[in-house]
Amino acid sequence: MIPDDVVEEVRARADIVDIIGEFVPDLKKSGKDYKSKCPFHEDRTPSFYVVPSKGFYKCFGCDESGDVFTFVRKKLGLDFVEAVKYVGGRSGVEVREVSRARQEEDPRRPLFEANAFARDFYTRQLWEGPQGKPARDYLERRGVDRETAERFELGFAVDDWRVLREAAARHAISDDLLLAVGLLTTSEKSPEPYDRFRNRLIFPIETVSARVVAFGGRILGKEAKGAPKYLNSPESEVYHKGQVLYGLGWARHAIRRDEHAVVTEGYMDVVSASSAGVENVVATLGTALTREHALLLKKYTGRVVLLFDSDMAGMKATFRAGDVLLAEGLQPTVVTLPPGEDPDTIARSGGEAALREYLEGAVDLLDRKLQILEEKEYFESINQTRQAVDRLLPTLRAAADPTLRDIYIAKVAERTGIRRETLEEEVAARPAPGPTRAAQPSGVHARPPAPGRSGRGGRRLPELGAERQFVLLLAKDRTWIERAAERVGPEDLVDPAYRVIFQALVESPDLSHPPEWMDAPVAHRFEELLASDEELGHGGRIFDDSVTRILRMSLDRRIEDAEARLVQVGEGDRQDLEEEIHHLRAERQGLGRGWAESTRWLQRQSNDSSDHPDG
Repeated sequence: MIPDDVVEEVRARADIVDIIGEFVPDLKKSGKDYKSKCPFHEDRTPSFYVVPSKGFYKCFGCDESGDVFTFVRKKLGLDFVEAVKYVGGRSGVEVREVSRARQEEDPRRPLFEANAFARDFYTRQLWEGPQGKPARDYLERRGVDRETAERFELGFAVDDWRVLREAAARHAISDDLLLAVGLLTTSEKSPEPYDRFRNRLIFPIETVSARVVAFGGRILGKEAKGAPKYLNSPESEVYHKGQVLYGLGWARHAIRRDEHAVVTEGYMDVVSASSAGVENVVATLGTALTREHALLLKKYTGRVVLLFDSDMAGMKATFRAGDVLLAEGLQPTVVTLPPGEDPDTIARSGGEAALREYLEGAVDLLDRKLQILEEKEYFESINQTRQAVDRLLPTLRAAADPTLRDIYIAKVAERTGIRRETLEEEVAARPAPGPTRAAQPSGVHARPPAPGRSGRGGRRLPELGAERQFVLLLAKDRTWIERAAERVGPEDLVDPAYRVIFQALVESPDLSHPPEWMDAPVAHRFEELLASDEELGHGGRIFDDSVTRILRMSLDRRIEDAEARLVQVGEGDRQDLEEEIHHLRAERQGLGRGWAESTRWLQRQSNDSSDHPDG
């Protein structure tokens, strides 16, 4: 027999249009589907439809229907195993049979069933009855027609604290099951479970095999004030956001057809682009693009267009994602949108033509970095050129394709005037720490000195206890990882080993051992953290204290770098640099004290007060 996961991989990778098209030469596109005369009966007019977004076919004349395996079984007279092998061979998946005494039921099946129930429930809430009207009106304003909404199985969670819970109970779906997948939640004020999603447009999140693993919800109405705009399911036994791309199940065939994938940041970006006619679009799910995301995309294409927001955060995310893709042998290009625009607004205002115009204008990742450095006049002085190289090196190191890396090095050498041999030595001197490298021209600072060495002006770096404390907490209690990633970037850490471990945990929160790509010394350090029996006690206090200290050290380095540049720049640049220093100092002051430092300060205040005559 063939393992279920292999069957699902074959099903996911198969292009049903291509395979059926081999037997039905007159298969032609009709809207978003394909149609022809039926190959199973005498058909005068086309009544046979193939629906690639759902992976099935149906004839409305003779009622023949099924998936890609059903089709080849009926056309070629194969049994199921032979059909899977045939489709696997056509789709580049090696299929091997295994011997197993009996088929074991997937223990996660109840979780998938609970999510499937919720998807259907939310869909009915959207389309049936007056309660769904606010969500229907919202979709109409956003230019999303019903066909597109149904393709993505959008739904609506009404403004009620118990409606999903009560409906699930009537179908014998327990609270424990709903809590396990994050459809219910609790709070200190309300230990009794209640619906997580209320008054929100619902986006079901599915695997490529169409299993619902989680949900995203976009709030509607006046209640948006003070509430998060988007609310997502927490990670669960069936959902790991770093391993799922929103919309990939619908987009994969278009990605193969167009020979590239478009990656965006949000649900509405995907829905709006698809509604406008651009179907090869997927989105990350509130997290940075990970190695697992890159490997998913690599199954379908070698080229990826990054279409993120035009703000600073979007730019940083673009360059981080680009380096991840390069490390896995993919070719990333970057779209630059006008200020204040995002993929959704472009699709709504200009439709398919406007969106494709921007996509066709995408430039190579390294070229875009060079453009930004040019705009910021980084090649106008020796010191700034040195900093520009520091910002470009991570991308040179990330390029896994040796030919592409060679092209990149040649281009940087030409632009900076640095000898090629010198750049090659720089690239080899500090090999990339893992499958992802964060680098962006506009936000990353020059490389910090190695621990224990002096920085500029002979200043020794502070002790790295905060970094160890920080990474140890994340290794011991994974619930802090998402919050940590929101406040700290890998570039904020001085110790290279802790920097790599931090990145690895952010990308794969469930890591139970060092990944294969991790260098031996770093892996050994990671194993020590995992095996540590240290009691951390108050996680919140440790988190706040270590994050504050790490960010302070990072800002201290940035201030020192800026002050060192201040004595080297001309009068024309002094004002900008002084303003930068002012903002950095204000940011540092705004960090306040860490918990440990605050405790010591309060203790000193208490001691001073007790010694005072009036105390």
